[in-house]
Amino acid sequence: MIRKLASAVMVAALATPSGAVVVDGKILRQTGAGAFVKLDPSTAFAVGADTFDTDNLYAFDEDQNILLPIPIRVDIGGENGIIPQGTVVASHYVFFDSLSGTHHGYVDFDAPILGVAAFQETMFATDFLANTDVEYISIELRGLEQGDHVWIDEVNPRRLWVYWAGSSPGDYVRVFTSRSAAAMM
Repeated sequence: MIRKLASAVMVAALATPSGAVVVDGKILRQTGAGAFVKLDPSTAFAVGADTFDTDNLYAFDEDQNILLPIPIRVDIGGENGIIPQGTVVASHYVFFDSLSGTHHGYVDFDAPILGVAAFQETMFATDFLANTDVEYISIELRGLEQGDHVWIDEVNPRRLWVYWAGSSPGDYVRVFTSRSAAAMM
């Protein structure tokens, strides 16, 4: 009986979609009228260079459950700013591409956040983890500027907080979460 139950649990786990994913988000305060929008990266779109120009806070999942072949540097989190080689991560992109405005809100993930690439150099160095059909344009303008803030919630490590003042071309970060409990390699 126990063996049959264990087999049923294993089959159910294998049928679960893989990946640590963006679960939800919310704008708590902002200038303008926007909402949180989760994008589907299997639908072709371009991000960067004012391709959205809305007051929305956006997020989408990039590649999932990647065994890091090399250590990666992050600007927030990690062990002394490093996620070590051999760590399994899921990659996500979070951005605000308004004409002019301020956002204070959050994005939730289904796995703990390990680190965030928030500046041009760390985003460029981790582009190999994107692996989507999304076209990333104006990559030299990605990241955050002075006055923008992003942080991992101390109580809920699955929540990323943002306080961004956006204008052209917007604010962009890459978030690395651990592999979700239901995810497969």
